[in-house]
Amino acid sequence: MSGSLGKIDNAFGFLVEHLAGVLFFKIYGFPFIVLILLFGAIIFTFYFKFINIRGFAHAIDIIKGKYDNPEDDGQISHFQALTSALSATIGLGNIAGVAVAVSLGGPGAVFWMILIAFFSMSAKFVSCTLGQLYRQVNPDGSIDGGPMYYLEKGLNELNLKTFGKALGILYAIFIIGGAFGGGNMFQANQSYVLVGSLTGINPLIYGIILAILVGIVIVGGIERIGQTTEKIVPAMVVLYVGASLFVILTNLDKLGGVLTSIISEAFSPNAVYGGLIGVLVTGIKRAVFSNEGGVGSASIAHSAAKTDEPVREGIVAMVGPFIDTIVVCFMTASVILITKDANPLYQVGGGINGAELTSAAFGSVISWFPIILSAVVFLFSYSTMISWYYYGNKGWKYLFGETTIPVYQALYLGCTVLGAIASLGNVMDFSDMMILSCAFPNIIGAMFMLPKLKLALDDYWSRYTAGTFKTYK
Repeated sequence: MSGSLGKIDNAFGFLVEHLAGVLFFKIYGFPFIVLILLFGAIIFTFYFKFINIRGFAHAIDIIKGKYDNPEDDGQISHFQALTSALSATIGLGNIAGVAVAVSLGGPGAVFWMILIAFFSMSAKFVSCTLGQLYRQVNPDGSIDGGPMYYLEKGLNELNLKTFGKALGILYAIFIIGGAFGGGNMFQANQSYVLVGSLTGINPLIYGIILAILVGIVIVGGIERIGQTTEKIVPAMVVLYVGASLFVILTNLDKLGGVLTSIISEAFSPNAVYGGLIGVLVTGIKRAVFSNEGGVGSASIAHSAAKTDEPVREGIVAMVGPFIDTIVVCFMTASVILITKDANPLYQVGGGINGAELTSAAFGSVISWFPIILSAVVFLFSYSTMISWYYYGNKGWKYLFGETTIPVYQALYLGCTVLGAIASLGNVMDFSDMMILSCAFPNIIGAMFMLPKLKLALDDYWSRYTAGTFKTYK
């Protein structure tokens, strides 16, 4: 890295270090924000009687368009809403984020990623149902929704107007930071690692080109984002999962040992990176970074879905963490652990390794796949960046109004360039802070609205089991 770029990275690192001291204080070794996430996801799961299990089959029917009424208010279909949300979650968190978890916490971190993802399905249900219940339909037909709106409106109904407004403002600040960090800078950073290694392109030039490509799509709003992601996301998932399955199936004899190490090292008191608590926290952080369960960000996309049944969209949304973390992240971890003996980059506790560790793992089995993976990583990062732009856009609009959006756009594209030239450690720390911090106002505020949400779910479920819903396919 050149001297001038290095100075920029050092200044960014200084800022991140001081912010971390404020936002990531710990209680008995656990970051407070991680405790809030874990507590919220578990409470939601039990309160709604494991809706993440009993509503799963119904969610698949909804995604297939069985209940899609073209006359419903909204801007995108259930499927487009899911792919828009998935494009923000199925990304480098699955490729680079899993590699970071394994390189820091070892195989045991994967167990905690999968476990929190199971409970995160219920957290997604809560936030996305609330997003639909309190969304704002504008005169031009566009939709504004997400935690900023349901925190303010929902708590206002409970005579907690000032508290709700304060939480809404706090959430908007954090979602903008999350858009700049995990949704943008991390994506640019890790996509450059692979694309740059193949092409030799200068990181600054790469960042500028990526910013231009992102800018082309984001000017079209959620409709263009939905149209783009519904094409990119399924193709990316099929290609990546297909390659992962090939590695796993051709090394099936090693899978048993991998599963044993994931479970046994999850509870090891001598685990790498700070012992048991360190591995648990690493797994939870990477899971939340991957699927955003409890963060509330996906509700911004799902609030724009065409439906007159808020609960239905929440049920659709909870499939996201299952696909994103339980399926895709597990496959990535399996590939890395199966090939660890042949992978020169595999070294638990030896530093933070991201996309390059995953690429080397695939390359040890499929020699030419790192080239394909570079293209997949680019598309993953690109789709994530355009979806997270939309999330940050709504937070910015909530705080500053529609007329100032060009300022946000300029800052967002500037962060794309910064992400390409900054170091992974600094980018990861900033991304974790912003995305995880969203969970604090979101989960605290949602707790007050659980009784209303339960009434809505019970009403919907009784009508569903009675077979009263009209079908269209």
